[in-house]
Amino acid sequence: MPSKLEQLKAMTTIVADTGDMDSIRAFQPTDCTTNPTLILKAAQMEAYAHLVDEAIQWGKKGGKSAGQVTDRLAVNFGAELTKIVPGRVSTEVDADLSFDTQAMIDKARDLIADYKARGVGRERILIKLATTWEGVQAARVLQKEGIDCNMTLLFSLAQAQACAGAGAYLISPFVGRILDWYMKATGEKYTAETDPGVVSVRAIYNYYKTYGIETVVMGASFRNIGEIEALAGCDRLTIAPALLQQLQETDGYLPRMLVMPVRNVDAPARFDPDEKSFRFHLNEDAMATEKLAEGIRLFTKDLRSLRDMVEKRLAG
Repeated sequence: MPSKLEQLKAMTTIVADTGDMDSIRAFQPTDCTTNPTLILKAAQMEAYAHLVDEAIQWGKKGGKSAGQVTDRLAVNFGAELTKIVPGRVSTEVDADLSFDTQAMIDKARDLIADYKARGVGRERILIKLATTWEGVQAARVLQKEGIDCNMTLLFSLAQAQACAGAGAYLISPFVGRILDWYMKATGEKYTAETDPGVVSVRAIYNYYKTYGIETVVMGASFRNIGEIEALAGCDRLTIAPALLQQLQETDGYLPRMLVMPVRNVDAPARFDPDEKSFRFHLNEDAMATEKLAEGIRLFTKDLRSLRDMVEKRLAG
């Protein structure tokens, strides 16, 4: 019997959640996602020093800012990743722009232009945006321009509903971070079936499929392979190398857990929130509110660390 990873690939598109190209080559995913945390980690690995060096030299020669060089570095990694995976590479807009719609739009356009200059078409790239109200509005504009968006830091159905209304190409509902919050809040332990993160992604998946919403559902942020197995059949799953390794080494039958319903009578009524209702429903969900804010802070912290590293290299 094939490994659980091979079985999963037969029903779900596998996306590597890493900037480590050796790991991507080993597991042969279809797509790849990156974020400031992953780029920061990869940028400190000797194997990718040439990508960092190129960005630094470009910055010094052109008198560029640390922010511009950091963008260059992200695209350096992304362009290399497009040579390895056959599908899409996600590149994240700076987390500190998460509440500025126009700044996110401008940054996304700049990233796409830089990729184009490297010979990488927009059809190979997904622009990652935080699922704030401002991020949703940025996606609405970008999608109309043919720039496909990956909505990240998504923890609630209200966020997913807003993304559907904006025509976002893909959403990345987080699983593990939801579990983290509930374990801390309740002190309980959960099985794969009762895992609040799994339950959340299943609800979003069923809502989308019930109403024929074309936005891709990609589960993300896993803590264990039990969560992944419980979402087998989801459109896509983005998985870190360590968990891909576990799945590859695990035998046994892997059943499909998510199927496309003809009509789920239990699904909530279709809803396309305006700004006031979006903010209200998000505010009503303490977990989603706290994890969204925390996620933006953490990504911003790592982005600043990356910029600091670049600043020191530019000065040197």
